[in-house]
Formats: sequence, C-alpha cells, structure tokens
Amino acid sequence: MVTTHQEEVAMTDAEFVSAPALILRSLFADPDRRAITTADGVVITAGEFAAATYRLAHELIARGATRGTTVTLLTGNTAEALSARYAAWLAGARIVNLYDGMSAPILAEIAASVDTTILLVDAERFAGAAELVPLLDGPTVLALGPGPETVGAEPIGEDVIAASADRPAEPPAVRIGPDDDLTIRHTGGTTGIPKGVRGLHGAYRGAFDVPYGGGPDGVPPRLLAATPLAHLAGVLADLVLYSGGSVVLQRSFDPGEVLAAVERERITDLWVLPPLLYRLLDHPALGRTDLSSVRRVAYGGCAASPSRVREAIKVFGPVLVSGYGQSEAQNIAMLLPHEHDRIGHGGQLSVGRPLPGVEVMIRSTDGTDLPTGEQGEIHVRSATVMAGYWKRPDLTAEVLHDGWLNTGDIGYLDADGYLYLTDRLKDKIIVVGGHVYPSEVEDLLLTHPAVARCAVYGVRDAEQAEHVHVAVVPAPGQRPELEELRAFVTAHKGRMYAPEVLRIVPEIPLTPVGKPDKKLLRDAPAD
Repeated sequence: MVTTHQEEVAMTDAEFVSAPALILRSLFADPDRRAITTADGVVITAGEFAAATYRLAHELIARGATRGTTVTLLTGNTAEALSARYAAWLAGARIVNLYDGMSAPILAEIAASVDTTILLVDAERFAGAAELVPLLDGPTVLALGPGPETVGAEPIGEDVIAASADRPAEPPAVRIGPDDDLTIRHTGGTTGIPKGVRGLHGAYRGAFDVPYGGGPDGVPPRLLAATPLAHLAGVLADLVLYSGGSVVLQRSFDPGEVLAAVERERITDLWVLPPLLYRLLDHPALGRTDLSSVRRVAYGGCAASPSRVREAIKVFGPVLVSGYGQSEAQNIAMLLPHEHDRIGHGGQLSVGRPLPGVEVMIRSTDGTDLPTGEQGEIHVRSATVMAGYWKRPDLTAEVLHDGWLNTGDIGYLDADGYLYLTDRLKDKIIVVGGHVYPSEVEDLLLTHPAVARCAVYGVRDAEQAEHVHVAVVPAPGQRPELEELRAFVTAHKGRMYAPEVLRIVPEIPLTPVGKPDKKLLRDAPAD
C-alpha cells in the first residue's frame, strides 16, 4: 500500500523515513547499477556511491553536523556534491547551496546568516573559495576530495572524503522527523541578501510517493544534469536515483555538448529552462543528432514562447512536459505532452493543471477570489508550501496567510482548470496608460522573422517613470530596427506595449539558474 504524503507528515519521528534515506536504500539495494557518470566520463556504481555517502555522513557527524545545524555547499555539478547533500541530510543537518554567480561578500553574508557549521567545497569551486574563505568567521571549511593545499593565502581545508575512508558504510543512527529542516533555498535578492526559503523533510518526502519511473520499454530513466544541481536538476537527480535510474553530469549548459551527450549516453530525460531550450533548437548540430532515446523534455522556470515550444515538439516529438513551481511551494502545476494544445488568451500556452493535493485560487490585490478566466494574483495551498523565510517572520507574513501562499505571479484559470501565467507581479512594467507584462511582448516578438531571442524589461527614468526596453538576438542574416519592431508590436498589441529602446545583443544574458538576467540588462549602460 502506498502511503500518502498527508499520512507521512502525520507519522511520528520514529516512523518517518526521509527522502535521502529512501534514495540511499535504493542505491544500496542495487549496488552494480550505474548511478553517476561524471562530467569527465567516470562511471560510479550505486554501491560505490552509497558506501561513500554513508561514510561521509558519519564523518560529518563526527565534525559537528547534527539536527539543527547547517552544512553549506560551495559545489558544482559533481558526484561529490550529490554525495555531500545526502550525507549532510543523513546526519540530520539542513543544507544551503551557495549559488555560482553571486559575489563573495554576498555568499559570505548568506553563510553567516544561516549559521553555517561546516562549509564543503568541491574541485569545481576551489578557485571560488579564494575570495570566500577569508571572509568567513566560524565554520569549519572542508574539501570534497584532493586539491591544492591552499587557495590564495587561505587553506581550503582537510579532504573530508579521504578522512571518511575508515567510517562504516552503513546508515548513521540519526532520527529525522518530518518537521526537521531539509534546506534553506535562497531566492530573489536583486538587492541585499536573497530570501532564504525553509524546506522541511516531510514536505520533500511527498515527492517520492510516485516514483520517477522508466518508460514503457522498461528502460530506467537516464537524466542529463547540465544545469546546476543546486537547483531543480538536483531534485530530478534525487527522483531518478531513487527510481532505479542514473544521472549523467555536465559542468554547465553548452548546447553542442548537451546534444552530443544525449546521443552518446542515450539520455531519456532532460530539464531545461526555456532560453536553454531555444539554444538547443538554434544549434547547427540539432538536425544530425540522434534524439530517439529522449522520453521527457521538462521545461519551466520562466515564461516560454508558444511558437518555440511548438517547434520543440516537432523536433523532439510529443515528449515535452511543462512544470510550474516555486522554491516557496515546490511543484504547483504540470502540463503533460498530450495537453500542449491548451491555448489561452492571445495564443498563450497553459502551464498545466494543479497537481493532486495542490489548491490554486486567483485573487485580486485586495484578496477577493476572482471568477474563472479573470486575471489576478495566484495563491497556492498545499502540503509542500514552505515553512517560511529563514529568520524573516516579516517577509513570511507578507506572503503566507492561513496556509495560503501568495506566489507573486499573475495568471488565470480556464473553465477546465488549466492555469495560465501572465507574468511575475514584480516584473510588471507600469507605463502611461496601464500595465505591460514582459512575457506578452516577448511571445509576440518571437514571432517576428528578424527576432531569434529577446528579453523585455522596464527601465525607470530620472522621474521614476517606466519605459519598455527590449534586448534582441537577431535571426541569422537579419538586423531588426526599433521602428520596425515598434510598428509590429503596436499593430498586434497596441502602442502602450511598443518598446521605446532596442538593444541588439549576441546573446540574452542569463542568471546562474538559466533565466534571462533582466537586472543585468537593466543596469547595463545604454548603447
């Protein structure tokens, strides 16, 4: 009998089995299967990985990791990073990822704010530790594997994996409860320290009630993790490893390398943000790549162009799955391959129907529930909604009310219960005459033959009035002009939506998680 998430949360600490414990049990039970393929092509079996992780968990406990402590990771897409996550969880500690792309002072402030007990650094981030370590005060710094003894003038720390070699290859006797902290995941942060989202073991455990299984051919899932494990790729890796599959790691997202890995490794599952999907579609190697192994291309994280999604379906087949979620709520809605014909106002693609156990309401700014089809703020209630923001009860009170989370997203539900996103509330551009939601203009511009990729964003003038700007990557052989695009947008959407400034760029800059970096575009000097 399958235990529901609600029943799982209601269990006592003694009965509760955490997600990391389940993952390691699955790996240990099938020791000869291939679990991890590193970015350098090294294959690690499930038994090897599980044994190393259990040993590391015991070593971390000996060094102070326990329930209520924080283990912070400065890691890349490595097997050691995955092992460290599981080991810290098995020890009872919460984990915090320090994201690539943030400045060392901000990372140091984050590490201090979450009360870091141990900082773990892998080989991919030894260089980054040079700036960070001198700014830290308090945590024990340990290396995940051999490396140079020093980075700059500061020691990295002892190789904790080597130190764990004599520890037992068995689960530590640590009792983890559903209300224990699993993670603090940082989000936002255009100024100052990003908000820390508290995730609990009980909420995360619910995702494993339905295994992330293989296809009808019985082949276990084979995930390519080319985006940071610190974000959704890590969650998918957890589900795949628990379900008997394997994970192929890449250091970063390069479209040519991704396509080569899909063919070489017979990848079945791929996760991309929409801008990364477009890069795959535009890569010259796409037409000569064998994509026959691919069973699922999951995408989400920001608005997707309907026309480009249709193009992707033609290329990959009916395997696209749209996921809508947030750090504060985990998964909210999903659009399955056969549902990609769900089109809303203005040709907008649905993000899917709310998942079982997830309630969604559309409300006005004064909290009034809005009827079907009317646009407003998306509110969510489920067992996976965050426990709150770390040490910020004021911010928690702003978004959590009676169990309902105000997502900060704008959207509506249709008569069949499908959810459509208009935009992020904070990305709304307030112009003379009304509001402009960037994704609406982006979706339109991507249908223009001279536009390959684009990002629309608001810029304030000296009098704090907002103006619509657009950065465009031209289609091959094209050079769009501002007046041309203004006329196109005006004809289809109205003058209010027309961009006032056009920047031609070779690529749309992306944040470390792969979303268009509109803050960078906004802050860049005018051409």
